[in-house]
Amino acid sequence: MYKLEGLAKDVFFDRYTLKDANGKRLEDTPEQMWHRVAKAIASQEKTEVKQQEWETKFYSVLENFNFIPGGRILTGAGSGVPLTLYNCFVIPSPQDNRSGILDSVKLMVEIMSRGGGVGVNLSSIRPRGSYVKGVNGTASGAVSFGALYSFATGLIIQGGSRRGALMLMLDCDHPDIMEFITVKRTMGQITNANLSVCISDSFMEAVKQDKDWDLQWGGKVYKTIKAKELWDAVCDSAWASGEPGLMFKERYNKESNSWYFEDLIATNPCGEQGLPAWGVCNLGAINVSNFVNEDGTFDYGRLGKVARICVRFLDNVVDTTDYFFPENEAAQRRIRRTGLGTMGLADALIKMKVRYGSPESLEIVEKMHQTIRDEAYIASSENAAEKGPFPAFEKDKFLQGKFIQRLPKAIQDMIARNGLRNGVLLTQAPTGTTSILAGASSGIEPVFDFAFQRKDRLGVHTVYHALFKAWKDAHPNETEIPDYFVNAKQLTPEEHVTMQGMIQTYVDSSISKTVNAPHEHTKEQVRDLYMKAYDLGCKGVTYFRDGSRSEAVLTSLSDVKKDETKAAAVAKTPTASEVISPRLRPEKVAGITYKIKTGYGTMFVTVNHDEKGQPFEVFATIGKAGGVFAEESEAICRLVSLALRARLPINTVIEQIKGIRGPMPIFGKNGMILSIPDAIAQVLMQHVQDLESKQTAAQKAQEQATAVAVMQAETEKMAEDTMTATVKKAESKYKLIEASSSVANTGFSPECPECSSIMAMAEGCLTCFGCGYSKCS
Repeated sequence: MYKLEGLAKDVFFDRYTLKDANGKRLEDTPEQMWHRVAKAIASQEKTEVKQQEWETKFYSVLENFNFIPGGRILTGAGSGVPLTLYNCFVIPSPQDNRSGILDSVKLMVEIMSRGGGVGVNLSSIRPRGSYVKGVNGTASGAVSFGALYSFATGLIIQGGSRRGALMLMLDCDHPDIMEFITVKRTMGQITNANLSVCISDSFMEAVKQDKDWDLQWGGKVYKTIKAKELWDAVCDSAWASGEPGLMFKERYNKESNSWYFEDLIATNPCGEQGLPAWGVCNLGAINVSNFVNEDGTFDYGRLGKVARICVRFLDNVVDTTDYFFPENEAAQRRIRRTGLGTMGLADALIKMKVRYGSPESLEIVEKMHQTIRDEAYIASSENAAEKGPFPAFEKDKFLQGKFIQRLPKAIQDMIARNGLRNGVLLTQAPTGTTSILAGASSGIEPVFDFAFQRKDRLGVHTVYHALFKAWKDAHPNETEIPDYFVNAKQLTPEEHVTMQGMIQTYVDSSISKTVNAPHEHTKEQVRDLYMKAYDLGCKGVTYFRDGSRSEAVLTSLSDVKKDETKAAAVAKTPTASEVISPRLRPEKVAGITYKIKTGYGTMFVTVNHDEKGQPFEVFATIGKAGGVFAEESEAICRLVSLALRARLPINTVIEQIKGIRGPMPIFGKNGMILSIPDAIAQVLMQHVQDLESKQTAAQKAQEQATAVAVMQAETEKMAEDTMTATVKKAESKYKLIEASSSVANTGFSPECPECSSIMAMAEGCLTCFGCGYSKCS
């Protein structure tokens, strides 16, 4: 009997065991789940003999988690409940009118309420400022309606049993593209969606040749800019916030096996599956870690045999699942799309004692994925000979496909004879929770960290990666760890993207992977990295610079100890001269009053400033509501004023109160207003922007010089206070890896909403390594 322990056991019981109508568990072991799933998927075979044959084969690959289907398949197959077995969907771009957009949002909510993630391309919506004849006014633009999709997704997060996952996309020639690229720099406008820009080959050529680029919609050119200006904005925003990602959409369509009958308009929330309108994801992963032999060699032969069975399994899913929308069924049955990928890659390389990202690892990984590609296409062609090719198969056109042209000649000839059962076969999807269930590293990602902290009702525990713990237990006195224990943050961004580009050669769809970068990575390096991803043949790229978004920051315990040293220094008993005292309020101060709508009524916020024009205090009055809302606004303003009079930077104050969500968020002229504190933060941001626009160049230079001087002094003091900790950290560079911990003191909590552990960016999505929660699943 397969033994589950720790988090894997918790995940199994919580998410994947069969339960009755009252939530009582009906399965206690993985073997019961494997039998249920194998029987359900094999039921689509035509005869009882075939059903028994394939049930046995399906069980053989499911056993010991050699093959792990998508989570929806594990949960729903054979449950007796009409559930979709698909994890993700792309919906049509909305019609450019109010009813069309609202119908699109409604469709998204319906899909999310059934557990699916959704991708949508908003390029069909006219740009901001366009004339709208029906109302004799102007359009608010694609980005403002993107906020509506985001808000609706937030409601699913609050009210559903499964959190909604959303990908919003916009074409690179849409007139609103600059607003789209930078929207996440303003907290509260789009908070519940991943963002990606759809990039064309012509745009990339324009960037390389420093040409002009037209921003157009509906046949009208709204503005012409330099392509490099847009490219720099994309890269700078990714550097600052980790978004937007890129989908090389034109390349995706040109390279797709479905080039002659489908238009791929967007991807699913994690970016690995480019889909047409009404397209779906049909996912499963082979755990390549299980194919490493005791002597450290890899069993490519067994991998090929398992891949063939997995292709039949996923093809049968197309006929097993329930379809809630006939359009999904029509789109999927036309192509019979599957998404076979891998998990456990990092673990496999560790077992083979090969460093992830090294030239040797690239050779091994290439042979793995070439094996899976070839055997998958052979199996699909054999299945086509038995069951018939996918309905949209046209031999002459299909064989012209760019990916098909790279297949071995023998496989191309086989497809010419038999056809192909599935139009698209391979996808490298994220495997967050299912990889935890299988006890394997996630997808093709390197191990994020070899130790992390997990929180539960008994407290905080250090949990080690299984292979690292085994090595540590076997080498208790060793102070240097082998180089094959390399984590995501130790790899260079170039090593990340090189691995992705190499694997993309053997994947007919795309890949979900995060390119991790150190905090000191520069904007210019991001531009080079994104161009490298394009030149390597990637179909998309997701980038994350350590520390660029406080909600996903992870640090090692050595960093936490350094922080604790600094905190201890700060926490020492201050002398009388060190005590921060707020400035006294003079008899008269000048200020400006702003009017802003909130979900609780109209609020008037007055920002008074000192003799230097800097914000000094804040007052707020909220309509006639009175009661708790007046008390709340007064309490916030008193504390904000105290901080400002104590000379705390206003941006620090804003960071503490912006983005706080209340029960009644509404749309304002600049996006979502989430709560009373968020409204006050938005007013303060507007006030700062107004002040900055009035500053002279000399004033700005003086202010910057002052800030640099203060920062330099604080840095020197910090270095003095923490020198001992710094030296110790340097000395322990090659010592045992320590656990990760949260840095929730950055102004926005990075805690997991389910278990309060830290979260990290992996496979293009925020993921909790403590409980398996993923923002995209």
